[in-house]
Amino acid sequence: MKRISRRNFLKVAGVGAAALGLAACGGSKSGSTAASGTASSAAGSSTGSVNTAGFTVQYGSNPETLDPALNSAVDGGNTIITVFEPLLIINENNEAVPGQAESWTTSEDGLTWTFTMRDGLKWSDGSELNAKDFEYSFKRMADPDTAAPYAETCLGMIDGFEEAAGFPDADGNPTVEPNLDALNVKASDDGKTLTIVLGYPCSYFDKIAAFAAMSPVQKATVEANGDAWCTSPDTYVCNGPYMITEWTPSERIVLTKNPNYVGGWDNSKIVSDSITLLLLEDSSASFAAYNSGEAVLIKDVPTDEIPSLTKAEDGGDFYVDTILGTYYVSLNLKRDAFKDAKVRKALSLAIDRDYVANTIMQGTYSTADSIVGPGIVDEKGYFHDNGNAPYISADYEANLAEAKKLLAEAGYPNGEGYPTIEYSCNDAGYHVPLAEYLQQAWGDLGITLTISKMEWSSFTAARRAGEYDVARNGWVMDYNDPSNMLDLFCSGNGNNDGKYSNPEFDAAIDASLVADSAEHFAQLHKAEDILMEDMGCLPIAYYNEYWLQSSSLKGTWHSPYGYWYLQYGYIEE
Repeated sequence: MKRISRRNFLKVAGVGAAALGLAACGGSKSGSTAASGTASSAAGSSTGSVNTAGFTVQYGSNPETLDPALNSAVDGGNTIITVFEPLLIINENNEAVPGQAESWTTSEDGLTWTFTMRDGLKWSDGSELNAKDFEYSFKRMADPDTAAPYAETCLGMIDGFEEAAGFPDADGNPTVEPNLDALNVKASDDGKTLTIVLGYPCSYFDKIAAFAAMSPVQKATVEANGDAWCTSPDTYVCNGPYMITEWTPSERIVLTKNPNYVGGWDNSKIVSDSITLLLLEDSSASFAAYNSGEAVLIKDVPTDEIPSLTKAEDGGDFYVDTILGTYYVSLNLKRDAFKDAKVRKALSLAIDRDYVANTIMQGTYSTADSIVGPGIVDEKGYFHDNGNAPYISADYEANLAEAKKLLAEAGYPNGEGYPTIEYSCNDAGYHVPLAEYLQQAWGDLGITLTISKMEWSSFTAARRAGEYDVARNGWVMDYNDPSNMLDLFCSGNGNNDGKYSNPEFDAAIDASLVADSAEHFAQLHKAEDILMEDMGCLPIAYYNEYWLQSSSLKGTWHSPYGYWYLQYGYIEE
C-alpha cells in the first residue's frame, strides 16, 4: 500500500467522505453548532408580501477575525460565507456547485484539477477579479507568516505544500526558507483558468474548493493595509453577494447587497437589501432583541428560558437538531499540572456527563463517551459503534472512585499538593454553568479551580496561543470522516489547542493515509484508542444546535456543518 506524509496529504480520497461543509470549526461562541434545514424555505415561495428592506439576526458577538485565511470559528465563518465566494459553493443540498468558477475538470488520475472562471468577475470595489487572485490567496494561506490555522487541512494535499510551508517541524515552524512558488497552483496568463495539481488523489477536493478559508482576498488591499484590511468596511474588499457597509464593534455589522456581484448564487433570489448582524455577547440581550422583533433569528438563547420555549415540531419557534461535533475540554499539556496521564484521567472520570448533558445543558446536548461521536461513518457503518467506545463508563460513582484512586497514585491524595488551576471560557450558553460544575466536581477531588470569563474574540486567540490552564473547546465536523476530528490532535496541527503530542498517535494518523478504506479506518480507530488512553482531551457532550427563528424569516437554511445561509433570506409580511 502506498503511504504518504501527513503533511503532503491530510485526507484520504473517497473514504466515507460525505459533503464537506464550510465549517470553520474551532467552536462557536455559544458552543452550539448547526442543524439541518428544518427552518428553511425556498426564496420565491412566499404566499404573502415580501419585504425586501432587510432583516436582523444574531449568531455571535465580535468575531476574532473576518480574514478568510485566519478565521477558525463558526461565528466568523457565517459572515464570511455571505460576503465572500470561493471557486465553488455549497448549495441547499450540501452539494458543491459552481461559484466563482463556472466549471471544473479532473484528470483521469485524479491529480490535476482545472477550474474555469466566470466572465465578468469583480471585487466589491468594482475592480477585476480572476484566477490570479486565487493563486495569490492560496499561496498566502500556505505562507507560515500568515499562520492560517486551516492551511494544512485545505492545502496539505496539494503538490508542493510542504516546500511552500518550509517543511514545518512538529510544532508547525518552518525548518527551511518557505518557497511559496512550490505550491502547485497556477493561474493562466489571461486569468481565465486555475490549475491545481495534487500530490495524491482527493475525490472530494471539490468540497475543499468550496471551503470558506479558500475564499480569495485582494492582494493590493491586503498588502496596503496589513492585518487591518479586514477590520473596517472601508478596506474590507470582498466578492460575495453581500458586502460590509457598517461595522460598529460590540454592536452590529451591516451587510448590503454587493452591486458588483457575479457568482454562483442566483441573483434573482438575493432580494433583501441588507442583513444586520447583532454583535451581542449577552444571551439575555439577544433574547430581548428577538422578543422585541428587532432580530428574527438568534443563536444565543438564555438557557433559563429553554424550558418555557415551544419546539418547532410542536408549532413553536425553538429549533433543536443534532449535528456532527463534540464539545470537549482542553487541558494545556504544556503545563506541569497535566503532564501525568493519571491526573488527566482522574479529571475526566470525576465528571458526571449525564448530569452535564441532561441537567446543566437541559437535554440539548448528548453525553459523550469518546471524541468521535455518533453519525460519523466508517466502511462498516458508524465509526463510534465499530471501535472501542465507550471509553468512559456511564457508571459515575465507579468513575469517581477510580478518579480518586488515580489522583492518589499520581502523588496527589485528596488533591494534596496539586496546584490551583484556572478554567477559561467565554460567557455564553452553557460554558459558565459547566465551569461552575467542574469547580464543584474537581473540588470533590480536592482540586481548586478558578474561573476566567473572557470575551469571545479574546478567548479564542488566547486558547490557540496556549495562554490558559483548562479551556472549553469544541469541534464541528467539516466532512464526514473521523480523520477530521482526530487530525486536530496531531503534533503541529494549527487547531491543536491542548498541544497534545504522541508519536504513536501521529504514526497512526500517517498510516491512515492510504486508499484502502479498511486500513484507513483501522488506523483511525487505533489513533482514537491512543488519544483516549492518554486522555489528551476530555470529551463532554455531543453537539446539538438550538436557536430561535421567527416564522416571518424565509429563504434561509442551515447546513449540517455549522452555518446559516442567509443569501436568499427575506421577511414575509
